Amino acid sequence: MRIERAVDAYLRHISIERGLSDHTVGAYRRDLASYAGWLAGRGVDDTAAVTPDVVAEFAAERASGDPAPAASSLARLQSSVRGLHRFLAREGIEAADPTVRLRPPRQAQRLPKALTISEVEALLAAPSAEEPLGIRDRALLELLYATGARVSEAISLDVDDLQTGEVIRLRGKGDKERIVPVGSYARAAVDAYLTRVRPGLAVRATPRLFLGARGGPLSRQSAWLVIQAAAEKAQIAAHVSPHTLRHSFATHLLQGGADVRVVQELLGHSSVATTQIYTHLTADTLRDMYQNAHPRAV
Repeated sequence: MRIERAVDAYLRHISIERGLSDHTVGAYRRDLASYAGWLAGRGVDDTAAVTPDVVAEFAAERASGDPAPAASSLARLQSSVRGLHRFLAREGIEAADPTVRLRPPRQAQRLPKALTISEVEALLAAPSAEEPLGIRDRALLELLYATGARVSEAISLDVDDLQTGEVIRLRGKGDKERIVPVGSYARAAVDAYLTRVRPGLAVRATPRLFLGARGGPLSRQSAWLVIQAAAEKAQIAAHVSPHTLRHSFATHLLQGGADVRVVQELLGHSSVATTQIYTHLTADTLRDMYQNAHPRAV
């Protein structure tokens, strides 16, 4: 099949049959236009002439561009090419898929950003302890840092999920439940919110723990604004995202000597490999401390 016809057929497939968004289809279209143009420059105008060596040459040339493309961009380009040829093989248009040996580029590991303990303390102290919404905000922030909960997990909590008060039931990805202990600071902040603030906010019946100013469940966007406002008031220079307290929770536990598998359970990671990114972060911290403190480190 001619390259142009193959690309058109594949784009119709992912748009109509797979229902991908216009934005995603547009990205595939740009990638495959680049690929088709590269093939045409080498006299390849039919999909039957595309061999594993041709695909490998294309990937190698794109990877060695000047300036070098970001690994994420290169991975998306390869995904587009791989999707095209898998489609052609699956539909019986071509006998084989020439991309079976194509390996995606290794993307740089992004270490999570963690606040220092003093920054966390400043963040938690930022909401007003006298105003109702400040008491609620402090309870939310204390709970996020005490449990490592995702923001989505925290705003989905029901009052009954507090159980005995010393542990909390979180529902993570795939509706998987886990029980996480809650420290005394977070318990005190949540108790103050439950007794002094929540009854006044609960203008209509709802089991949700955290409520907005109008009485409905606190939204993810509102929780994000709570974190941003606290970071600004605490004058924290580093970027603080909804995940920052979760990252800080894990990092501080490992720095304090917690076992990585315990942290895995607390975070609700299905694989310990996901949690081990934090061990790299703490190892970097230890190395920096060693180099700064040891007289013969450098």
